[in-house]
Amino acid sequence: MKYKFQEIDIAHYRDLAGQKQKAHKKFLAGLAKKPPKNLDRIAQVVHDDVFNRIDCTLCANCCKTLGPLWTEADIERVAKHLRMKLTDFEAAYLRIDEDGDKVFQTMPCPFLGADNLCSIYEVRPKACREFPHTDRKKIYQINHLTIKNTLTCPAAYEFVEELSEKIK
Repeated sequence: MKYKFQEIDIAHYRDLAGQKQKAHKKFLAGLAKKPPKNLDRIAQVVHDDVFNRIDCTLCANCCKTLGPLWTEADIERVAKHLRMKLTDFEAAYLRIDEDGDKVFQTMPCPFLGADNLCSIYEVRPKACREFPHTDRKKIYQINHLTIKNTLTCPAAYEFVEELSEKIK
């Protein structure tokens, strides 16, 4: 079922996620200790349901606040798409962070338009394609990331809320 999309109040979701951190951690820890046999199927259904209700382009908080980790394959693909030399692309957009990872020099994402659409969507980095990681198998293996993502991503928050309702 498709829902009518509504504007997303990011601050409201961040507050809710902050209030629910303890309960969400406890729920996800329980999944890690004893995952239900059908967890992957349930998680995929919940993921699909959440993303039928939430339109990421009404939020784009991840693109405004979280920089993706850039792999060499990502850099090569995007630089080619932009018809740039690798060194020029890296000099224009990337820096090495304290962990030695390649990340954006500044945020928000330089490829995010005023309309919250990505100008390199077809070739975007793997980290962007997979965010917020709620459709992956064995979701309990990334509990720390899921909890963190609920503070940034309304869909991740809704995912944990709905999953906890389905698995009691």
